[in-house]
Amino acid sequence: MNISEHIDINPEVMSGKPVIKGTRIPVELILRKLGEGISEKDLFDAYPRLTREDIRAAMIYAAETIACEELIIPDPYQHQKEYAENAVSC
Repeated sequence: MNISEHIDINPEVMSGKPVIKGTRIPVELILRKLGEGISEKDLFDAYPRLTREDIRAAMIYAAETIACEELIIPDPYQHQKEYAENAVSC
């Protein structure tokens, strides 16, 4: 599936959040509703322009976004190391 056929990112639409192309339905909303247990049928009832392919594209987009995410794990002792490095010895 080519998700760019279903997902659009435009700074002038929903402040640049990814949305279903041709709508103002954010990908985040679809994922949140699915996570809350709403059925696809209920999504289709609430958003008649939404298609099953749009929902699949939203899930693929989210998975690809997370897969490319770089985690930065802070060192909880960094401040102690910096203090020790900057300490003045007598």
